[in-house]
Amino acid sequence: MSGFSRASALAARFVPSPNFGARKGGRAVDMIVLHYTGCPSAESALLWMSSPDSQVSAHYLVDTDGEIIQLVDEAARAWHAGAAFWAGERDVNSRSIGIEIQNTGHLEGAPPPYPEAQLAAVEALVADIMARHSISPARVVGHSDVAPARKADPGEHFPWPRLAEKGLALDVAAARITGGAVIAPGDEGDAVRALQEDLRRAGYGLELSGVYCPATEQVVRAFQRRFRPARVDGLADASTIETLNRTLAALARLDPGV
Repeated sequence: MSGFSRASALAARFVPSPNFGARKGGRAVDMIVLHYTGCPSAESALLWMSSPDSQVSAHYLVDTDGEIIQLVDEAARAWHAGAAFWAGERDVNSRSIGIEIQNTGHLEGAPPPYPEAQLAAVEALVADIMARHSISPARVVGHSDVAPARKADPGEHFPWPRLAEKGLALDVAAARITGGAVIAPGDEGDAVRALQEDLRRAGYGLELSGVYCPATEQVVRAFQRRFRPARVDGLADASTIETLNRTLAALARLDPGV
């Protein structure tokens, strides 16, 4: 890789991937997208991301023991988010740094926990990238946030509150679950449209149809997976709606224009 440079002093190893390009439109990096690999091992993930046949990559991979491996120069556009959307941006790859975290995820049933050494390394790397690129905690997101119809990573088992406590992600306390759905698939009307509007304000890509369609259910699942992981069912219960209100309030505190 011509011009490949070590942006983070935390990277212990370099496995250059051929799967990258130029960031489009002169966009500055202002997002971090977290993934799990969904692979049996970090080495298998590295083989996949460093193969030209895969057409996928990320800037960094964090192994279970905390080793940080760099694959793509931060100045380049890695191919990690795919077809994605966040807060009006459809070319998420051109705006973001992608971090793959070694975890089999939903590959074989219940996802395994993230080890302590790995989480500490992820936190250190995220903090380093945020500082160098002046990235807001609100712009540290999961793959499932930007591609809710396709992806579930880094999963409902990823400890977002732990990052939030350190200022590395949006700090939102999930509302207690007290009952069933308030709005559900098949519903139509103003309440559904208001829900869709609030999810869009939070950053999710969603049409304001006023119909609780499959796309709306997928986005609600993605929101729950991120902010209310105790129950991920795609139903807008009172807890989900209150947690969404808290999310919008947290965003407004960071950016009064939200």
